[in-house]
Amino acid sequence: MPLGYRVAVAQVSLRNEERIVLDLRPHWWFFSSQALALVVAIAVGIMALAVDGPSELNLLVGLLVLAAAGWFGVRYLAWTTTNFVLTTDRLISRNGIISRTGTEIPLERVNTVFFSQSLFERMVRSGDLVIESAGEMGTSRFTDIRRPLDVQSEIYNQMEANENRKFDRVGQNLAGQGLVQTASIPDQIRQLDELRRDGALTNAEFEAKKAELLRRL
Repeated sequence: MPLGYRVAVAQVSLRNEERIVLDLRPHWWFFSSQALALVVAIAVGIMALAVDGPSELNLLVGLLVLAAAGWFGVRYLAWTTTNFVLTTDRLISRNGIISRTGTEIPLERVNTVFFSQSLFERMVRSGDLVIESAGEMGTSRFTDIRRPLDVQSEIYNQMEANENRKFDRVGQNLAGQGLVQTASIPDQIRQLDELRRDGALTNAEFEAKKAELLRRL
């Protein structure tokens, strides 16, 4: 899916074995109002020069063009400093021209990902994402996302891959103790519970693996 930019765009510090999957700037619709205002202001300026009206009118039109250009410039800078990043472990949002703000959501805490598009947004392939997650973040909304349906699908793919990697690490941990092949299912559940108490597994991961083992009975 050709949605990504280089790592240097978002300036994200990656953890061990973590890699960037998507690094997106907002859709061009992000600054469409400012671009339209600039085009209209330039058109009015050209008309004013053609009519050769009073100097006061020309000055007013010139100020209008400068204001529209400044508005567009500020919005464009905001576009260049706004990123929505999906890694193999996290969802990351970065924005801000002078002061920077950011949001990070671990994939294991993501519960549901919604997307919404108006009819026009479907035509230009833009939209919004709403991500419900466990913890303090609750619900996070990300606007002007390029191809939101594809991004939603990729988030779910990475969530599944992230979960599988965690289960693989649990299996390797148990195998290192020589317990995978010899322990009964109740014993394996007790071992998983010990890993949970030690902080190696979250409650959700423990419950998922426990349910998987119980289905084998």
